[in-house]
Amino acid sequence: MLILRLPQYQQGSIRLDPSIISALEVLLGAAIVIGHNVFHVVPNEVPILVALALVSMRLRCAGWAWSSLGFRRPESWKRILMIAAAAAALRIVLADYVIDPMSAHFWPPAKAPSLAQGLAGNLRMVLIYLAVIWGFAAFGEEMGYRGYLLNRAAEAGGGGTRASWAAVILVSVLFGYGHYYQGPSGIVSSGMAGLILGGAYLLSGRNLWTSILAHGMIDTFGLVALYFGWDN
Repeated sequence: MLILRLPQYQQGSIRLDPSIISALEVLLGAAIVIGHNVFHVVPNEVPILVALALVSMRLRCAGWAWSSLGFRRPESWKRILMIAAAAAALRIVLADYVIDPMSAHFWPPAKAPSLAQGLAGNLRMVLIYLAVIWGFAAFGEEMGYRGYLLNRAAEAGGGGTRASWAAVILVSVLFGYGHYYQGPSGIVSSGMAGLILGGAYLLSGRNLWTSILAHGMIDTFGLVALYFGWDN
């Protein structure tokens, strides 16, 4: 288990319980997510979470242990791609045929991101936003939410299987509030997406490339739908 290194003293040494440190990190991350998306008193949470992930990794590990965030070469890229594709398909189907229709009974439709304006038939802008969603959303959000917060939340709960799945639920709620601007329907839909992405992450053996690929596929499908006007 990873232990934060603290100075040694003559009367003994002080060791901080990793679960306590992890819980504090999760609370800080949650405050940043809510602070930005709900109260607008904090800058965008994604770069901050990525920075916290890197700082936490350096403090906990002897070097740049990227595997602690889930960046590891899988035994089978084919398996990773299959899990990612299945997760993406599940998210798209559930959103279109279950979550969105149910939410419509209670709330207005989710507000589309501002980038959705003017993308129909605009290949140049679609290609630009394609780079944005793969770099900022797929890579950045997955590193911040799944690679960092999910692992810290699981460790705060003891690190077992139950704690890991409870962490998936907790981080999915935060992920939903990360899309607060979309309204209640968007929060629910994004929270469901977080559950699927978190589940894919765990089922792939905590390989972050799985959720990054799934996230990218989901958002790419959304861009293609905007380009061809399928969202109408």
